[in-house]
Amino acid sequence: MSQQVNTKRREPLSRPGSEDLQRPSGGASADAGIRVSQDNVRGRVHPGIVHLALAMGGFAIGIAEFATMSLLPFFARDLNVSEPQAGHAISAYALGVVVGAPVIAVLSARMTRRTLLIALMGFFALMNGLSGLAPDYHTMLVLRFLAGLPHGAYFGIAMLVAASLVPIDKRTAAVGRVLLGLTIATTIGVPLANGVGQAIGWRWAFAIVAGLALLTAILVLIFAPRDVANSNASPLRELSALGRKHVWLTLAIGAIGFGGLFSVYTYLASTMLAVTHTSPALVPVTLCVFGAGLTAGNIIVPRFADRALMATAGGLLLWSAATLALYPLAAMNVWTLSADVFLIGLGGALATVLQTRLMDVAGEAQSLAAALNHSAFNVANALGPWLGGMAVAAGYGWTSTGLVGAGLALAGFVVWAIAVVLARREGV
Repeated sequence: MSQQVNTKRREPLSRPGSEDLQRPSGGASADAGIRVSQDNVRGRVHPGIVHLALAMGGFAIGIAEFATMSLLPFFARDLNVSEPQAGHAISAYALGVVVGAPVIAVLSARMTRRTLLIALMGFFALMNGLSGLAPDYHTMLVLRFLAGLPHGAYFGIAMLVAASLVPIDKRTAAVGRVLLGLTIATTIGVPLANGVGQAIGWRWAFAIVAGLALLTAILVLIFAPRDVANSNASPLRELSALGRKHVWLTLAIGAIGFGGLFSVYTYLASTMLAVTHTSPALVPVTLCVFGAGLTAGNIIVPRFADRALMATAGGLLLWSAATLALYPLAAMNVWTLSADVFLIGLGGALATVLQTRLMDVAGEAQSLAAALNHSAFNVANALGPWLGGMAVAAGYGWTSTGLVGAGLALAGFVVWAIAVVLARREGV
């Protein structure tokens, strides 16, 4: 790195293998779209604090996404609709994620990332606060769709910022720290929000989410590094990611291979009650075990991914296939079920690994590619439960969701193998 550090504008990501990215730490970061700032060089930006602030946003998003599912019976009754109809509010949120991630990434290409993160969390806080005030079902649907819009874009930009503050060989760990907010939400935040919702009303759960989102915006305002938008950035340049086959292959790995995890998670409660014959009180405990597996995976796996990124992704897909295939056998006993659910959760680190892979193959279209990763995982969130539900409806039983999940993980592995072969041929 030269003695003079450019603080006038945010420069685009250098291609993997370029001189900038090969230089070791000591000021040089794993630039994911932001050249090391003068503040960072002088020590005024502390990556750990910034990562914590960004993870707080993931915590808020995690509660909003998963606690809504657990509170569905309560707001269904209050809004005078059936539970299946109320479930459309969850689908509306997922649709908002899929639509919002690419659209916001493209339209905000000229915005500074710090400003964009603050705006996204501010909007997320507003929409969740209004969701808690929704007077009827149709208003709730619209507000949940709007609340989902910032989800993917926030995670995508937050991970790029997190990775830009650390050396190249620590990128996946930085991405994992941001996702820790989401995984901890599934372990601690969702049960707490559910308890609050049951004790004093479901509307207060959305108030908690709004407060956490607002806190995130304040923390980002205080601690995130100031950057200046790249003058060469444009919506068309972001859209260039759509012309890269390795971007599409990476997204396909997640959209297919991750579906197995959602296939099991969606029907876990039903499996426990109908097959394992446990008390309903144990269902939240097992869901916490699953969240603990996700959290552990995002702490452990990045250490391997930063040494061998694609090999780790392939290993995770095979791990998921094996643990999902064991699910029908493990479901017969609550202890073996809990152990297998924890191991399945470890495979959730695939999201972190693929996020880093997109940084390598997206070229200058970093924001769109990073945001699209979350659209891909929401496709998995739709694909897995749909195929699992078809298997159950066909009479194969609740545990068949594990075999469906194993099949999806193996299908994702096939896509991974194609991506690896093409990358070697092309020198990517």
